Amino acid sequence: MPKSALSPLRVATIVAFCASIPLGSQQSTAISTPADVTMGLKRDPALAAAIAEISAAQIRATDSVLVSFGTRHTMSDTTSNARGIGAARRYLFNKLTGYSKACGGCLRVEYDPALMEMRGHPQRPMVNVVNVIAWLPGRDTSRVVLMGGHHDSCICSRSDLGPLARFEATQDAPGADDDGSGTSAVVELARVFSKHFPRGLETSIIFVAYSGEEEGLYGSTHLAQRLHGAGYKVVAAFTDDIVGNVVAEDGAVDSTTVRIFGAEPDNGPSRELARYAWATGTIYNPSFHILPVFRLDRISRGGDHSPYVSLGDAGLRFTERLENYKRQHLPTDDFAHVNFGYVANVARTNASVVGSLADAPAPPVALARRDQASGGSKWSLTWNSVPSAASYEVL
Repeated sequence: MPKSALSPLRVATIVAFCASIPLGSQQSTAISTPADVTMGLKRDPALAAAIAEISAAQIRATDSVLVSFGTRHTMSDTTSNARGIGAARRYLFNKLTGYSKACGGCLRVEYDPALMEMRGHPQRPMVNVVNVIAWLPGRDTSRVVLMGGHHDSCICSRSDLGPLARFEATQDAPGADDDGSGTSAVVELARVFSKHFPRGLETSIIFVAYSGEEEGLYGSTHLAQRLHGAGYKVVAAFTDDIVGNVVAEDGAVDSTTVRIFGAEPDNGPSRELARYAWATGTIYNPSFHILPVFRLDRISRGGDHSPYVSLGDAGLRFTERLENYKRQHLPTDDFAHVNFGYVANVARTNASVVGSLADAPAPPVALARRDQASGGSKWSLTWNSVPSAASYEVL
């Protein structure tokens, strides 16, 4: 795309005066979309075509295989090809490698291992945590957008197993929703983006199937530290975690809303990213609602975006609107209770924000405000432009 073309993804915006879009309460029941939520952004035809190809059937097929491995506990079997987390990660690696072959090698697929301390385990103090990642290099390889889900599972809410339930690695832990749904959505995004954008976008995209989430966000903590240590600029880190259930414990149904969790402060990077996600999701998938929530995560819970946020990056968690805790961290988190049409809509919303953000130019450099001699009522903005920006718009 020529840099002179005023594509909606190539125009950098400098916000001088901007009214904040209010973030919703976790207890909200009525979903409405303000008329100005899109902030003047427009659809990009190439991204819209990619989003249109996202398939509920593809997501369902991936999740079905993940569930078939019985358990994907971080400490489960790593040698079997039929059961355990080793079989799951090899399946994901091979599936992503197949997508890379189809696009002429555009994806760089790799295992991302780390030896981590398993806090609290009585016999096994260390565990090998292995993420599966697929890089889609961009024109600027120093900047990355991450889209992840965790492929490990657990039955750590089994009360009959006592305090060591979180270490139970042999019994079935299907994890169809938590987080087979999110992992399968991420794999589908890797398929669609590698097909439609084999040369990449402006910024590199990393598709991640994290491990060790259930034991303490081990895989995402390792990858966040690895990227920062290598000097990458993490533009944003998204996680899909528990994105397949539409029926609450009391029977309420919501198949048209997803929550996004963004940490404080209100004018900080995660909240601004939440507003951007709300805008782009509304543009590309207007019948599917986005409910921003005013906190890092749900009460007493955590997700794989959190380690990035703790390092100063922008990060968001996507989670179903209505959770059913009777089907989380239990054998009842099975394939039959996942609504794959809903997961596909979450994936379309993911694709809208990941694609828009990854093809946007970097922020302007050395942005500064200079007051004029008018008591502060007049002032000027100065900045150094970046090569990939076609123009700047001051709001």
